[in-house]
Amino acid sequence: MNKSQSELIAALAAEIAEVVYMDVAKWHLYLGDAKLDTTLAEGLYPLLIAGRWGEDEVSAALRAIPISLGGGRCQVTLADLVPTRAQSDLQEVLGQLHRQL
Repeated sequence: MNKSQSELIAALAAEIAEVVYMDVAKWHLYLGDAKLDTTLAEGLYPLLIAGRWGEDEVSAALRAIPISLGGGRCQVTLADLVPTRAQSDLQEVLGQLHRQL
């Protein structure tokens, strides 16, 4: 498969939208619904191309995305909101897409 950068980011964003969620008070908000799927896909694209999607790399990418809560009264990172299971699912998505390259 030979895809352009924008096609790969779009494919990754589509997978993220359906698989990765934030857990807030036991409520799952999928990143597609939160409009964060493309932002995360853009941050993960270099990892996908490099074939480096280990736990540390994915966690660092999630920590790089700030999320404002309470109308901006406080800020956390996406890593603070995405549970371990969803991070593992994200690593699987990255592995599957990398194999298709």
